[in-house]
Amino acid sequence: HHLLVLRGIGHGGGMNGRTGVREFQKHKKVVHAVAWNCTGSRLASGSVDATAHVWSGLAEESGGKEAHLELRGHQDGVDQLCWDPQHPDRLATASGDKTVRLWDVRTGKCTNVIETRGENINITWSPDHHIAVGNKDDDVSIIDVRKGKMLKTTKFGFEVNEMSWSADGSLLFLTTGLGTVEVLRYNEFMRGGKAESFRSLHGHTANCYCIDFAPDNECFAVGGADALVSIWNLKELTCVRTLTRLEWPVRTLSFSHDGRLIASASEDTFIDIADVQTGEQVHAVPTRVAMNSIAWHPTQLLLAYAGDDKERDEGTFRIFGYAS
Repeated sequence: HHLLVLRGIGHGGGMNGRTGVREFQKHKKVVHAVAWNCTGSRLASGSVDATAHVWSGLAEESGGKEAHLELRGHQDGVDQLCWDPQHPDRLATASGDKTVRLWDVRTGKCTNVIETRGENINITWSPDHHIAVGNKDDDVSIIDVRKGKMLKTTKFGFEVNEMSWSADGSLLFLTTGLGTVEVLRYNEFMRGGKAESFRSLHGHTANCYCIDFAPDNECFAVGGADALVSIWNLKELTCVRTLTRLEWPVRTLSFSHDGRLIASASEDTFIDIADVQTGEQVHAVPTRVAMNSIAWHPTQLLLAYAGDDKERDEGTFRIFGYAS
């Protein structure tokens, strides 16, 4: 894989000059999702081509040691995927084919197929053994991974975008079409019939699309259609900072492993990497296309990113942060 050295706008301070980019192209169509496992030993990519790929060796300084495995079985695009936060070899994929598939990536075997109500677009794994999956009709289903079965499906009266649990699993956060983040007490949600929010967070003037928690769990960030990234204190549930550099709806964001940096991306021609404490830009990674998914590695400053690449680049994802 040829190493592209990109001169980012902004000073590369904070990246220690590590701004090299590598490209990985095995998918046949656009890549919708990239995610690292809990140890950073593997990266999964999910594509419109109905496959997921699992890559290893990507964090090695010298290129050429990468290996990859194709996961086949879905009948439609793999829109989102997530890893078991406790287990580096367990992956879940969500597809428009109305199923969720669980995989053991050591063998590449699908260990379970769970039928769902609609075309799935979002998926997240709880700190223990539940998965939440959301579809285009705003149904959120909870799956028990150990039993491999559906526990509950709830229809929401508003657009539900990304979902995420707090680190202890007590709260489930939903980004919504109301421009809010709805916070549910998870135990009550699982017991009760109605999905009552215990808090409704107002920080955006339009649809909220994405959410990510900092590794230290002191704060989380939300990206919205108003092109803003809001950073929130988790204990107080208050907005402490807003990033305004992007001009298009924020589609995807990610905190670095040390919680120092936050990357956010959209249809703008760069990925913004900001200092979480000051909000100032640390680096800008040039992109040519709208971004679908970005993800920082769990122990190193390596950022995987995938977008709507077309023609010769279709099916590509890239990783930024190698020695340049």
